[in-house]
Amino acid sequence: MWKLKIAEGGPWLKSVNNHVGRQHWEFDKSAGTQEQRAHVETLREEFKKNRYRRKQSADLLMRMQMREENPIGEIPQAVKVAEIEDITEEAVTTTLRRAISFFSTIQAHDGHWPADIAGPLFFLPPFVIVLYIIGALNTVFSEEHQKEIKRYIYNHQNEDGGWGLHLEGNSTVLGSGLNYIALRLLREGPDDGEDNAMAKGRKWILDHGGVVGIPSWGKFWLTILGVYEWDGCNPVPPEFWLVPKISPIHPGKLLCYCRLVYMPMSYLYGKRYVGPITELVQSLRQELYVEPYNNIAWNMARNTCAKEDLYYPHPLVQDMLWGFLYHFVEPVLKCWPFSFLRKKALKVAMEHVHYEDENSRYFTIGCVEKVLCLMACWVEDPNSEAYKFHLARIPDYLWLAEDGLKIQSFGSQMWDAAFAIQAVLSSNLANEYEQTLQKAHDFVKASQVRENPSGNFSNMYRHISKGAWTFSIQDHGWQVSDLTAEGLKVALLFSQMSPELVGEKIETERLYDAVNVILSLQSSNGGFSAWEPQRAFRWLEKFNPTEFFEDVLIEREYVECTSAAIQALTLFKRLHPRHRAKEIESCISKALHYIEETQNPDGSWYGSWGICFNYGTWFAVEGLTVCGRNYLNCAALRKACQFLLSKQLPDGGWGESYLSSPNKVYMNLKGSRSNLVNTSWALMALIKAGQADIDPTPIQRGVRLLINSQLEDGDFPQQELTGVFMKTCNLNYSLYRNIFPIWALGVYRQKFQWA
Repeated sequence: MWKLKIAEGGPWLKSVNNHVGRQHWEFDKSAGTQEQRAHVETLREEFKKNRYRRKQSADLLMRMQMREENPIGEIPQAVKVAEIEDITEEAVTTTLRRAISFFSTIQAHDGHWPADIAGPLFFLPPFVIVLYIIGALNTVFSEEHQKEIKRYIYNHQNEDGGWGLHLEGNSTVLGSGLNYIALRLLREGPDDGEDNAMAKGRKWILDHGGVVGIPSWGKFWLTILGVYEWDGCNPVPPEFWLVPKISPIHPGKLLCYCRLVYMPMSYLYGKRYVGPITELVQSLRQELYVEPYNNIAWNMARNTCAKEDLYYPHPLVQDMLWGFLYHFVEPVLKCWPFSFLRKKALKVAMEHVHYEDENSRYFTIGCVEKVLCLMACWVEDPNSEAYKFHLARIPDYLWLAEDGLKIQSFGSQMWDAAFAIQAVLSSNLANEYEQTLQKAHDFVKASQVRENPSGNFSNMYRHISKGAWTFSIQDHGWQVSDLTAEGLKVALLFSQMSPELVGEKIETERLYDAVNVILSLQSSNGGFSAWEPQRAFRWLEKFNPTEFFEDVLIEREYVECTSAAIQALTLFKRLHPRHRAKEIESCISKALHYIEETQNPDGSWYGSWGICFNYGTWFAVEGLTVCGRNYLNCAALRKACQFLLSKQLPDGGWGESYLSSPNKVYMNLKGSRSNLVNTSWALMALIKAGQADIDPTPIQRGVRLLINSQLEDGDFPQQELTGVFMKTCNLNYSLYRNIFPIWALGVYRQKFQWA
């Protein structure tokens, strides 16, 4: 039986805080009772039976284990509020107590809330591909691992036979090609799988032109496996790392995620590495193309992308650049004396890979980058310590649920904890959850980054991180503006509470360090970028080579990051009025202007990290109201309320489709279903904006839906995905279904002065 391990280390693992926040799954064949094992199998069968109707797992295996480890007594009976009944204090408070009590049982002993944060279907296959190439597949992934990986891939095959970019997406060549290959590498035959699943997958691929139309990232992975050719890939020359730093196209100016993908990718491209051409690889060459492999015109294939995958078409100027590099620059760089540049560039690229590896304790910045850096380190030296450190970190990316074993982005431990703390505190029931809050406070303090990256970090294109909070845990090391703001906010909230209730407050100097990080990430237009200051020109985005994402090349500003910074700095200024007062005042003023200027004509704001206009609008409203704006004195807030009210559904809730993000237009869920997380965001925005003082009826209708949707055990049902990144790819933040209904009900309780 699988067991979730919390805050445990192991061989070849480094940590700066004794692994606080680490979460990984291990299989123990002797663990669990017969009843527990039977229950797990029932959960798996239930998911499989309903997989086309409910595509997101509910994280039930983690919840089952944590609740057994953290039992509670009886909780009050569920409350239901009829349509004709008023919402009473008792109904709201009882629902909150039930919800927080349940939520406390799934908290880990180190203070964080473990959770699934997966969803993209292109995360897992590259790990299988790389481990197959380097001969470590059966070493790293045991028989039980492979069984659960196959379960996951089969569970998320669409009814048409293909696989999407993410769980809820239509089938794509990228998702279908990579997942089909992963199953074959895991020893599934070409006609294996229930109901001819493999044959259906292959048919979908061939019916859509074969993998010749897979996007550029897919072309890369297939090439190093030996199922595609480097001649069919656009160049990723490592010589870009030798371009003068003042150049506008230097990779150091790119968005960190983009930079850290193409850094190891450029090394592997420069080496023209291809894995062993095994019988299985030879078979895949025959299975996945509509014409004989040796007849494919690889030059023509470079810019071929299936219409099912294409979101960002290459502009002509980009294709001209790739053609110039492919036909003229690459042939020259292969010849002496220019070939010495390639050797030097490869060395520089690997210096950056090693620097990032060491400063992230071999997490790297995310799962896409992780497996690329692992591969690069192995190609450089298969006996290196770097390779061994990389292998040891793979379990940190694995997550098990009733749908199988998946790869997470990298974990959302601190992000979820920061929201969870604010949700619990909003209820004004803190005195009843002393242990929960103490553990959460300890986790917050243990998760702050205490040092900048090592050495001359600016020379390695890194920004300050001392005082930041990461998205996941301190060992990850990467600062994020909104996470640092949320971390600062909860640290300040705890500092106003009794140490007997929540433990000793964080040192003041550490708060100052957090402020330094936040202030450093404001752009000239007043908005806040996410990871690093904006360094590149907007026109560089025209050279985005990633056909299925948009806005990936350069840092940009986000309403969510800007609002989070405003909220944290406003609270900090009130509690520490003498520290950098003028700078903070100016920063907040410019940030408010940015939020007001980026409001859409219909009153909404576009959200980049949650779905979508509900999420962005909630953040924008929070930022405006914390600075004294209200319904009466702020036209932007009145427009925001009008927008949200126009999207309320007949049952009182809100339900926004993930399609809002790529289409950039508000779209309801299919069948106009409500989603409790969307509903919670809308309710909090309306309450904060002052709609309750004008007409509370729409808010009461939404609150009634939240109360009536609570499950018998105090949990809330898992519904559609509510996270997103790069406009087209969705994430399952499985704790959102608990956090945001609690938060919305708490805000409602405060508003009506029952707290």
